[in-house]
Amino acid sequence: MNRYHAMGALFLTASGIAGAQDSLAWSDEHTIVVTASNTAANHLLVYSPAGKLLKSIATEGQGGVGGNAGGIAQDHRRLAVVNFGSGTVSVFVKDLDQANLRLESVIPAVASPVSVAFGGDHLYILSTTHVESHSIDRNETTGVAASPDGVTGLLHADGSAAQVGKLPGQLIITEKSNVIESVNLNESGAVHGSARLVANIPANVNAPFGLTTRGNDAYVTIAHANEVSLVRHDEVVTVTGSGTQSAPCWLALDGPYLYSSNSPSETVSRYLVYGDVITQQVAVAASLDGDPTDIAYRSGLAAVVDGNSTQGVSHLSTFHVDEQGNLSRYGVATINGVATNGVAIVKQNDDFPY
Repeated sequence: MNRYHAMGALFLTASGIAGAQDSLAWSDEHTIVVTASNTAANHLLVYSPAGKLLKSIATEGQGGVGGNAGGIAQDHRRLAVVNFGSGTVSVFVKDLDQANLRLESVIPAVASPVSVAFGGDHLYILSTTHVESHSIDRNETTGVAASPDGVTGLLHADGSAAQVGKLPGQLIITEKSNVIESVNLNESGAVHGSARLVANIPANVNAPFGLTTRGNDAYVTIAHANEVSLVRHDEVVTVTGSGTQSAPCWLALDGPYLYSSNSPSETVSRYLVYGDVITQQVAVAASLDGDPTDIAYRSGLAAVVDGNSTQGVSHLSTFHVDEQGNLSRYGVATINGVATNGVAIVKQNDDFPY
């Protein structure tokens, strides 16, 4: 589980500082991997897939989030990052003319944000007490609206909110105090109505945590019960144990393969998913250097961020993913401090649907 609430100053490794650049040189195949320092002065840290620090960009907000997933979300040209300590979300946009990422706006949230998700023409922000929707001007005139067009309270709203994800016509939300809930969206995609508990939650539920969505399906970890579940149409329809691996927390999808990053096992597991089936194929598909705190997948590349409290560092690890779903280590970056939070993979052609 993510236990890292420290907000001390971020100190990059010497090799990372040497690799920092003032701009990013996009190419047709260019891919970057981003995470957030999550420190008092929060920064977006931009890496090459091989683990070279390319840029550090101030979010103009304060970090400090912990025990969450989805602290960074990416969609087409935009990237959103939570600033827990300052109660804001920073929105970055790809500046293709300048071959760079730039801070577009800082959006106030109703409460301290923990997770973000994009869907359609909206940015969704999950805070400790509420979930809210902000419309996006796709004509690039105003970008993400500063004021929400929909807000509703969470069922528990006790500070245990973990992650938000988008499904057709609704949002799926986890609170670690044993709640998996959904919220309807109106025709424009704005939050509408009250949160409600999904049906058929297992009797042994203990800490619903990370999730990933595709179509009508939401795969949700139940971390302390060592389980992965499938939620469809407001009901838990399948629950599968994590076997020898403890506390599956964060999830990513690649076609028929579902990956869970497991804390404190410090591993990634691979599951095969189809229909109502979730089957663990490989218990240890990859080993990590600390407790994982988030995972992402895009176009044959997986990325995991972890924290190692014993060493006082975080790691950003990348893996090539082959057609059989096998992971092979590609790059790793070491970041001093264990607060690092969130991960996303960004490609140059993300301006277009994929």
